[in-house]
Amino acid sequence: MSIATSVKIGQRPSPVTLSDAARTKVAELLAQEGNDGLALRVAVRPGGCSGYSYEMFFDSEIADDDIVRSFASVKVVIDPESADLITGATLDYRDGLQDSGFHITNPNASRTCGCGSSFS
Repeated sequence: MSIATSVKIGQRPSPVTLSDAARTKVAELLAQEGNDGLALRVAVRPGGCSGYSYEMFFDSEIADDDIVRSFASVKVVIDPESADLITGATLDYRDGLQDSGFHITNPNASRTCGCGSSFS
C-alpha cells in the first residue's frame, strides 16, 4: 500500500517592494514607452565603488528562472542571483530639488557609497 502526499509550494517572497511613489512613476514611464510587454528589471551587478551596483531598466525578455511580481499595473522582474542580494529591499521614488529619482533601501547592504548606487 502506498500513501500519496501532496506538497503545496508557495511563491518565494518578493525580493523587492515598490513604494506607492515608485509604482506610480514606473507606471508613468511604462505608459510613455507604449509597449505592454515591458517589465521593470531590477538587477545587481558586480562593480561600483562598494562592490555591487544596482541596475534598473525596462525589459521584454523574461527567463524561466526570473522572479516576477506585480505591483498594480507594474510588473517587476528579478534574476535569482540579484534576488539573493536584495531580498527585503524597497524601491522608492523622490521628486524634489535635491536627491530626486529612484532609490533602493537594501537591508542586506553592509556598506554603501556616497552616490547611493553601489553597496557591499
